[in-house]
Amino acid sequence: MKNTILEKIINDKLNSLKYNDYIPNGLQIEGVSEVNKVITGVTACQELLDVAVKRQAQAVIVHHGYFWKNNERTIKGMLKNRIKTILENNINLYCWHLPLDFHPELGNNIQIGKILNIKLKGYILPLVPWGVFKKKVTEKEIVKIIKNKFNRVPFHYKHKASKIIQKVAWCSGKGQSFINSVAEFGVDAFLTGEVSEETIHVARENNLHFFSIGHHVSECGGIIALTNWINNTCNLDVTFINVYNPI
Repeated sequence: MKNTILEKIINDKLNSLKYNDYIPNGLQIEGVSEVNKVITGVTACQELLDVAVKRQAQAVIVHHGYFWKNNERTIKGMLKNRIKTILENNINLYCWHLPLDFHPELGNNIQIGKILNIKLKGYILPLVPWGVFKKKVTEKEIVKIIKNKFNRVPFHYKHKASKIIQKVAWCSGKGQSFINSVAEFGVDAFLTGEVSEETIHVARENNLHFFSIGHHVSECGGIIALTNWINNTCNLDVTFINVYNPI
């Protein structure tokens, strides 16, 4: 498949052009024109690129690519080495960031809800869905579910939060910045990828359970779902590679 055709197919699926993102979505670095083998992953780190080279892939698709708005405008050090690997091996680098967070079928947030078996009820903010567990659960049960589904023990904080949890909000990645809106809306628990110092104060003063499962694992779901969709839609060899990240 031609590299630009692959870009258009995914752009159309994810409705990418509607987003004013912090990063360019779509084909970030152009490589060979024909794509047959694709490696996908959360972040375009050196380890993922090395796997793509070893497997002779023509393309890499990630959620976290390059050229963020707040980054330096120079190509040195680590970024130079990564881009050198891409250019020397004529690899196409594709990235879909916000489109892969928001998407109602393949998105990171939708996947978290599915993995945790939460019934979606609506959205507090565009990136913050809320819903209910099919039955009331305890904090220990949620920790166990997260450990089984995401293969890691979450950070959990509570002060005088309720013993039973049913109504929950969540957001992948750095969603802790939305905790004030979540607390104002009113839920039993908020789950996201990361945690900040001020998060704890908000959770404590609003009697809210807070769970941090890790930025990386909270955003594996979207790229895995996209990988499966490409495999089912396009005549390509597409493989997701999970480069371990404890955060």
